[in-house]
Amino acid sequence: MEKSKVLIVGGTGYLGKRLVKASLGLGHETYVLQRKEIGVDIEKVQMLLSFKEEGAHLVEASFDDQQSLVDAVKLVDVVICSISGVHIRSHQILLQLKLVDAIKQAPNVKRFLPSEFGTDPSRMGNAMEPGRITFDDKMVVRKAIEEAGIPYTYISANCFAGYFLGGLCQPGHIIPSRDHVSLLGDANQKAIYVDEDDISVYTIHTIDDPRTLNKTLYIRPPKNILSQREVVEIWENLIGKQLHKSSISKQEFLDSMKGQNYAEQVGLTHYYHVCYEGCLTNFEIGEQAEEATQLYPQVNYTTVEQYLRRYL
Repeated sequence: MEKSKVLIVGGTGYLGKRLVKASLGLGHETYVLQRKEIGVDIEKVQMLLSFKEEGAHLVEASFDDQQSLVDAVKLVDVVICSISGVHIRSHQILLQLKLVDAIKQAPNVKRFLPSEFGTDPSRMGNAMEPGRITFDDKMVVRKAIEEAGIPYTYISANCFAGYFLGGLCQPGHIIPSRDHVSLLGDANQKAIYVDEDDISVYTIHTIDDPRTLNKTLYIRPPKNILSQREVVEIWENLIGKQLHKSSISKQEFLDSMKGQNYAEQVGLTHYYHVCYEGCLTNFEIGEQAEEATQLYPQVNYTTVEQYLRRYL
């Protein structure tokens, strides 16, 4: 079967650069949007040039020039958006809606994957403020996609390993301590941790797969469905010592949020729902969804223990 041509929007971002690598690695003709607004960001320019050296095509376009977006998406069969929301409502939602409008004018696009990749927003209708803005925004984009009749796949990748495992599930930490850890509540709520490179590989596998058309793909590696306490135990076994443990109650965590700026409050709200309420694992995925490790058993995903070994 001929592989789809893929356009990645946000290719220089945290997940985007991994999506470019995965797309090229799985043999897709890969296009990366080069935004005219990039200016003199030398690191991003050099990253784009490295993509080009690896075989990707750079496509210049601007979100301020709708026709340039239309021209870009007309080059491909699949569009993947991985632009960061940075917790600013007018930014990500506006850009994604512009992209949806461009795809509506390009009948060749057979699949669109919007910038989701975290908690499934359709299950977060009761999320707290201000964090719920992220989920509300994603639902606005979903509504636009579905009303336009654009074929889609939504990716729910749960917890990015770099952010959660590196800090032993503690907000504001990205390197595991060898001395102390703060447990969130009883630390027994299960979450799901996925290596960012694995997220990208699973994502690219979906784009030519009829089983994922107009569905949500949940990435739930069985060995990585663990509580914070279990993650800490794995780290303790790796370093050969017990960490000193303290506990942050639900109310203490909520109180600590009040003094933070808006963006930090948004992120902490997400931690609250994951670590105190178990929002990633308290449901069955249902009929309009698929689970990645079952669909693609050939992907040798990174386990939590393997991921934590990099910090030794």
